[in-house]
This record gives sequence, structure tokens and C-alpha cells, in this order.
Amino acid sequence: MHRLLLIFFIGTSLLSGLANALEFRSISASPVILYDAPSAKGGKLYVAPRGMPVELILTYGTWSKVRDMTGDLSWVESKDLIVRRNVIVRVTNAKVRTAPDESSTLVFSADKHVLLEITESVTGGWVKVKHRDGQLGYVKTSEVWGI
Repeated sequence: MHRLLLIFFIGTSLLSGLANALEFRSISASPVILYDAPSAKGGKLYVAPRGMPVELILTYGTWSKVRDMTGDLSWVESKDLIVRRNVIVRVTNAKVRTAPDESSTLVFSADKHVLLEITESVTGGWVKVKHRDGQLGYVKTSEVWGI
């Protein structure tokens, strides 16, 4: 009996870890309409701008259910999502630095809702990003959404 309980708890832990694995995409080159259902006949919720990061929740046929930075769920045609990763600044003044260290030189500050492209994966709570003007640097993962 104890062995069965142990197997159950281990299995549950593994599944919950998989459920917490987040997968993000970005809106393709053109702004796209997000819907309340997986159909072009569904209600139009809003237009998502080019490059906006979204969390992929599930795929249903040619449609994907996604979550945006505010937590709202909607549907988008899967062909309108790209793998290139972007993040959105979610704090008033994110500091982008030359190295993943609080004491490193400031490259630039990014205002809330600024879109940044991820250029390297997350390391120790920092991610390397690129501004559309070409500036590169590291920002704290806690200051952006889309990771």
C-alpha cells in the first residue's frame, strides 16, 4: 500500500512539472486578430501587434489557444505564430546592462510594454535581449514577460 502511494505521488509530481513547463511563441510579421473561439467566425477580441509574445496553451487543428501578458486567453491561427522569442517589459523602468550582473554598466532603460527580442537563453535570472534599435544587453527575467 505504501509503495502504491509513493508511486502515485512521484507520478503526480512528474506530471505537475510537465504542466508547469511554459511554451512561448510570438505573433508573426503582421498584426493578427485574436478570437474567443477556434474559428474565424468566432468573436473578434483584439488585434495583436507584430512580435507580441504569447504563451501557447494548446493547439486544436489549425488553431492555437494562447495567453497574453495580462492573462487573457484567446485563439489565433497557428500559422500566425512564430518560434522567434520576444519579451515585453512589465515594469516601469527595466535596466538593460552589459553583463548579467546588477553592478555592470547600464546600456539602456526600457519603459513598460517595450518589446525586446531574446538573443540568448535565460541564465541565472537574466536574459540577453536586443532592442529594435540594435542595442544588446541583459535584463532581469523578473522585469519582462514571455519567458
